[in-house]
Amino acid sequence: MSHYSKIKTQIMEKDALIKALASMGYTSIEVHTSPQHLYGYQGDQRGEQAEIIIRRQYISSLSNDIGFKRTAEGSYEAIVSEYDQEILGTDWVGLVAQRYAEHAVLSKLEAQGFSIDLKQVDLVTKKVHLVLRRSS
Repeated sequence: MSHYSKIKTQIMEKDALIKALASMGYTSIEVHTSPQHLYGYQGDQRGEQAEIIIRRQYISSLSNDIGFKRTAEGSYEAIVSEYDQEILGTDWVGLVAQRYAEHAVLSKLEAQGFSIDLKQVDLVTKKVHLVLRRSS
């Protein structure tokens, strides 16, 4: 049985987190108003719970569920098994956070009347460069 780790994040906005996960290819995301149990790779119910869940069958055949649980401070903590950290990479939560930041910023800019004119991603540094246009 793989041990779950709880990883603190600065992720605060549910919608931007869901968009970030979807942009990474996770299209079957469960969103609950109250925490639900996560399940291990053998279908065994675990003690860990989360409101946003990627079920194991959408990750790999030997994966455990991955969850994001809202903390008392209002941020989401990622709940990822040791096994899944190995197959997804130790920086997976960091990549989620990076995609989250991009979606959160774009949402705020769009609300202020901006649109993306050009988006470039540096393949080495993974930095995103945006050219914006303000709608009149």
